[in-house]
Amino acid sequence: MSVLKVFWQDPYLSEIDAGVTSVKSDIITLDKTIFYAFSGGQQSDSGTVGGYEVLKAEKSGMEIEYTIEPGHSLKKGDKVKVLIDWEKRYRLMRLHFAAELVLELVYQNYNRPEKIGANITKEKARVDFCWDGRISDIFPELKNKLDELIHKDLPVISAFDDETAQRRFWEIEGFAKVSCGGTHIKRTGEIGEIALKRDNLGKGKERIEIYLM
Repeated sequence: MSVLKVFWQDPYLSEIDAGVTSVKSDIITLDKTIFYAFSGGQQSDSGTVGGYEVLKAEKSGMEIEYTIEPGHSLKKGDKVKVLIDWEKRYRLMRLHFAAELVLELVYQNYNRPEKIGANITKEKARVDFCWDGRISDIFPELKNKLDELIHKDLPVISAFDDETAQRRFWEIEGFAKVSCGGTHIKRTGEIGEIALKRDNLGKGKERIEIYLM
């Protein structure tokens, strides 16, 4: 039985009570969690379990393993409070979805170039492409399309394609439906004002960096 991933049901929760299901030295598992582990380029949450700082959160199949501070006293069956850094989580959610919109707009409007990388931290998001020339040449048009989606404050649907396999998607009706297992905002307007920056990664490789303003 895998952990109940409450961060999918309600990504706006910042604390929850959970039960410890296993303890192996400093690595523990829980029966339910709001603490997102690194996946799909999205950085892990920061926070505590039972008052102990989580040093690492990793997916293991459909389970999530949390490495906590050494010297803890947790044992299987303990009831613990899980707390996450909400400010970080919300920045990640906003930057993540801004990156999702940028990627989909580039796909839809610029001949679907190959994506070769992506990463989301609380400081910025980035999406990397195989691209001839300067990708910043498209920024004026891309930014206009992105701002339009944000300012329309469109509802974002986030749900399972296949609950057994834990495959999820996000959808904006009339715009796109995309497979993604990250934590998502409820409306595009939550992203707020953003800025785009170009970085050249070498011949034929371009990066779009996304910043919250």
